[in-house]
Amino acid sequence: MQGAKWAVRAAFIANGFSVGALVARLPDFKMQLDATTGEIGRMLFCISLGVLFSLSFIGKVIGKRGSKPIAIFGSIATALSLIPIAFSRTTLPLALSFFIFGLCLTIQDVAMNTHAATLEHETGHKLMSGFHAIFSVGALTGGFVGGVFAQLDYSIKNQCLTLSILFLVLAISFRNKWLPAQIDIHEIEHKEKTKKPAIFLFVGLLGLASAVNEGAAGDWGGILARDTFNASPFLATMPYIVFNIGMIGGRFSGDYLMEKFGTYKILFRAGLITGFGLTVGILIGNIYSQIFAWFAIGAGMSVVIPAVFSAGANIARERFAGQIAPAQGVAVVSGIAYFGFMVAPPTIGYIAEAITLRWAMLIPAALAFFLAIGSRFIKHS
Repeated sequence: MQGAKWAVRAAFIANGFSVGALVARLPDFKMQLDATTGEIGRMLFCISLGVLFSLSFIGKVIGKRGSKPIAIFGSIATALSLIPIAFSRTTLPLALSFFIFGLCLTIQDVAMNTHAATLEHETGHKLMSGFHAIFSVGALTGGFVGGVFAQLDYSIKNQCLTLSILFLVLAISFRNKWLPAQIDIHEIEHKEKTKKPAIFLFVGLLGLASAVNEGAAGDWGGILARDTFNASPFLATMPYIVFNIGMIGGRFSGDYLMEKFGTYKILFRAGLITGFGLTVGILIGNIYSQIFAWFAIGAGMSVVIPAVFSAGANIARERFAGQIAPAQGVAVVSGIAYFGFMVAPPTIGYIAEAITLRWAMLIPAALAFFLAIGSRFIKHS
């Protein structure tokens, strides 16, 4: 089991690092393309389209073949998907490259989360929040490295090629450590299309509120810091860095907190911490209040996505065995949750062109309060 845990950790950290490093260079993509905020939003929407397309089939594939081979394939594909980004110099090639990146990233994401849920089931211990903490460590490190590269004027091309080689070596090195594929193959008994129960929709909506906040913090933090608060290239990465510090602290303690206080109380507090922290930070309106706000988003939202992913797999395994594979449960819940990642960048970008990016960030704050209110419906779960 220990080898499998390290394989999952390697996948989570590579997945997070690739996202963090790319996010840190968004202001440079904006300058390189001479793009508006709305145009960057459309570029990010292409990543979301790749995510959505992948989620339409990946759960069934994992259920049929097991999470191990798909996790290995997804890890290698994600590493290779950085290469087209490296050589994209205009809008259309970059949009296509972002689509491929989103598709590959999600294949790796669903497979590694399914494998993590399988490890929880096999060991009888909560592990998901800890794995997502590793993701945040990767995102934090990637954001820091991307910020340093930006400050040193290290090109996006060289960054992508360097990281592609690094992640490829990592994926190959851990390929034999995963649990056997047979352990989480779940053949569906009925061939006809099965309607997904409403409980998956509900759990996914809680994740969606968190995803919008996480996505907004990652996608727009650097641009808000530079364009609105006139931060230096390195200081502009600080909101994203402290966001991930908050995520790491919350996720490393998340498994313990969920067992001690329960889902309702944790999600209720998560919504309030994020909602109030982001609102206060935006109202004050300087780079230091933004840093505070982004830390509040990280700390508040840290446990939400791990909780809903684990719940998706467990609900499928315990209540719909033979009808819905755990990987499909993860895919359905993550698909709804990741819709937040998909709609947040372009929506906030479009609204920002009308009311400025600063005030558009009150949208995720409102959704954080919605999460707090909505969590009352799982009080007895």
